[in-house]
Amino acid sequence: MNYISIQNIDSLSEWVKAALKIKSKPLKNKKLGKNKTLGMLFFNPSLRTRLSTQKAALNLGMNVMVMNFTNEGWTLEFEDGAIMNQGASEHIKEAAEVVSQYCDIIAVRAFAGLVDKEKDNAETVLAGFLKFATVPIVNMEGCTGHPLQALADAITMQEHKTKHRPKVVLSWAPHPKALPQAVANSFVEMMQLQDAEFVITHPEGYELNPEITKNSTIEYDQNKAFENADFIYTKNWSNYGDYGKITNSDPNWTVTAEKMKLTNNAKFMHCLPVRRNVIVSDEVLDSENSIVIEQANNRTYAAQLVLQKILKNGE
Repeated sequence: MNYISIQNIDSLSEWVKAALKIKSKPLKNKKLGKNKTLGMLFFNPSLRTRLSTQKAALNLGMNVMVMNFTNEGWTLEFEDGAIMNQGASEHIKEAAEVVSQYCDIIAVRAFAGLVDKEKDNAETVLAGFLKFATVPIVNMEGCTGHPLQALADAITMQEHKTKHRPKVVLSWAPHPKALPQAVANSFVEMMQLQDAEFVITHPEGYELNPEITKNSTIEYDQNKAFENADFIYTKNWSNYGDYGKITNSDPNWTVTAEKMKLTNNAKFMHCLPVRRNVIVSDEVLDSENSIVIEQANNRTYAAQLVLQKILKNGE
């Protein structure tokens, strides 16, 4: 069993229930991972993903090895048939097979380059490990998705739902750097499995991959989208059409207390890290309706559920 995307979840509601059960007794399966090793490979930086996934593994009694390819590992080559007379020192074929001998599960984090859309959509790094590794693979955020984050988001919303069919809004906000679409993509895919009124709001021209958004409602008027919302999930992403570019920096898209007044006393969500007073105002982020810290806490139980399912699948 691999956990690569939200599509690997057979029943979101059942997974969320299982995660909440784990949260109530996180050390119940401490023996499940005994003598098992999780290898965490980072091609990009991390705070929540690294620490929460590592804690999840420790809660299951696993050993954990961490490697940062940004400054520790050999530069890897991913192209088949490559003549390796340039920068790359090792091919993914050998690297994945070798790491598989040391680990029972491999977790990989590799962001989009935001230059070559086709290459990013192909998930070069993740696909390389899927092809050549001989153990299960977990996606700790790839070029096009962040399924651990989206699972944690689903857990968090379940805990804070006040009605059966809430209105959930995914809102774009400005950011000074070009960011990937991964978090937004997985959140959209997760919401498509929910019984909810779901709206995506962003400036015109900032549409996500239509193969992911499908028939999801898109509203270009942020204020209109916010009306009567129960959850506001805010995230920046760079332009998907004009790939990887920042074509809009309008500060009017920043989430403010005035905009939150349009909602049904909505909970504010963000995956973190967040740029204060750019993405969201201090007033909103520090309010009692902000549940970003709880979201971050639920990252542990999302990861623990995934690792637990993989370990049990291999029994």
